[in-house]
Amino acid sequence: MPLDDAAEADPAEVVDALRAVARLGPFFEIRTDPAEEADPTWRPFPERDRDRLIGLTDLYAERLGTTERRVAASILFQGLASRLWSPAVAAAARGVVPDLSGLHWRWAPGAPVALWLARPAGWRPGGTGQAAGILTRLVVDGQLRPLRETMLTFTGLADGLLWGNAASALAGSLNVGPSTPERTALVRELLTREPLAGTGEFGTDGFVRRSCCLFYRVPPGGGMCGDCALLPRR
Repeated sequence: MPLDDAAEADPAEVVDALRAVARLGPFFEIRTDPAEEADPTWRPFPERDRDRLIGLTDLYAERLGTTERRVAASILFQGLASRLWSPAVAAAARGVVPDLSGLHWRWAPGAPVALWLARPAGWRPGGTGQAAGILTRLVVDGQLRPLRETMLTFTGLADGLLWGNAASALAGSLNVGPSTPERTALVRELLTREPLAGTGEFGTDGFVRRSCCLFYRVPPGGGMCGDCALLPRR
């Protein structure tokens, strides 16, 4: 389907781009094998099952050793945002934006979140601005907003924190693999788009967010992330 007047990519181009970026690491993998359809554990993403997300959040809390559900929910949201941004941005920097509308996910304790695209499709954007526009619609509007809405039904998290988490996950994707000019330019452009605009900025210490993900509340003394607003800066 047309999107922002971008040319549609051939499904084979999408598969090739996703296979290439998957070599960067497990956080960059989106499977495209049609045989995965036989696995009943795959679920559509974004996850809209409130009870399932509550269970996953509580498992995160147990693993982190915290009794604060909002802390676990914050870390879960940031992890899922990272899982979405990493392959989508890396593929877009190679010239192909994958269509995430058919995305599925699978997770089990002790295993990383796995992603599978049921119908490989996508677009070939005409430049960084167009790629950022498509990614904002696909990742932010199509994935993260619905996830946020479901999670807010069982835990209280400020929008500044959640979108700061999404921005942190996006900026952090540059720390894996070659930081090409295309990837860097795309990440910087995405950070100028709502709702990520104003959530942080790049400086001499790299990306610094204007909020905190609450990891410091993980016992005993979880510490602070490298981009945390609470850290002293030069």
